[in-house]
Amino acid sequence: MISHPSVLSTDQTSAILKALASASRRKILALLREGEQCVCHLEAWTGFRQAYLSQQLKVLREAGLIEDRRVGWNVYYKAVDPKIYEILDDIKNITGEDSSQIKPPKEGCPCPKCSEKKCCTN
Repeated sequence: MISHPSVLSTDQTSAILKALASASRRKILALLREGEQCVCHLEAWTGFRQAYLSQQLKVLREAGLIEDRRVGWNVYYKAVDPKIYEILDDIKNITGEDSSQIKPPKEGCPCPKCSEKKCCTN
């Protein structure tokens, strides 16, 4: 196992850059910018199938960018450090790409948060 601090930090940097390289993962982070979200909310708003979404969440979690917590059947995700959004804003300023513009789901979001607020109905 590699234990030298400079190698570990390089590996962390690589993991973060790899995570941010995907438009799908940037889209997930854009949704998490609004605060903690459950998986079904992320699924409804991204349009990703649950299996694909789980793969993308795993990459973000392994890079140390997000964390999760379970409440009953629901799993909620949030950004570990809001500084990641400064990086995403810098990327947007350089490229002009705006991953934060996400269209509402075609069907209402079934998550507990949206069911209470009716925020995702058209």
